[in-house]
Amino acid sequence: MLSFDTNGEFSQNYKFLIGSILPRPIAVVSTLNKDGTNNLAPFSFFTAVSAKPMIIAFSPLIRSSTGEQKDTPLNILREKEFVVNIVSESIAEKVNMCSAELPYGEDEFKHSGLTPIPSEVVKASRIKESLIHFECKLRDRLNYGDEPGCGQIITGEVVKVHVEDSIYENGRIITSKLKPVARGAGNDWFKATDVFEMERLMKAQIQK
Repeated sequence: MLSFDTNGEFSQNYKFLIGSILPRPIAVVSTLNKDGTNNLAPFSFFTAVSAKPMIIAFSPLIRSSTGEQKDTPLNILREKEFVVNIVSESIAEKVNMCSAELPYGEDEFKHSGLTPIPSEVVKASRIKESLIHFECKLRDRLNYGDEPGCGQIITGEVVKVHVEDSIYENGRIITSKLKPVARGAGNDWFKATDVFEMERLMKAQIQK
């Protein structure tokens, strides 16, 4: 087995992370820019944290190209709110368009062809074509540095959930109808088309 130190170039560490932690769900985060325009960006360092309070988290890194903070965390720290939109197969290509580094204030909704719709609690827009939306208020931020490749953890308390009714049955979201996609290493993406079941061994299960 090969062994590596982690005190070299951040790019090597990054490749170990994205090549090992697989598949990674995608948070497409919508925020408001300082001038009131829309911002939309996908992040694959994304997970659930707590059920009550309902908290989710994502980790935007400092831009490797410029060493600057990305627009999304800047907007969240200023506005204290954001929306996380979940990615299905049907919008994967348009979501990928949102990863382009556009000039500040240029609307990723327009660039990608996705449709903004109003949220109910927060000011940031939701993606109409996404089947699940989480409206969030900023809860916490942990920062790990200001150099290229440094990350941070941003947590949001979910104040409203929107689920497309066609994928929701008997209190559950149906994976085969959601058709989620996830990120891999490099240009790799994953589909959730080869699902298998194993009974969990805990005494009490919320979802069976």
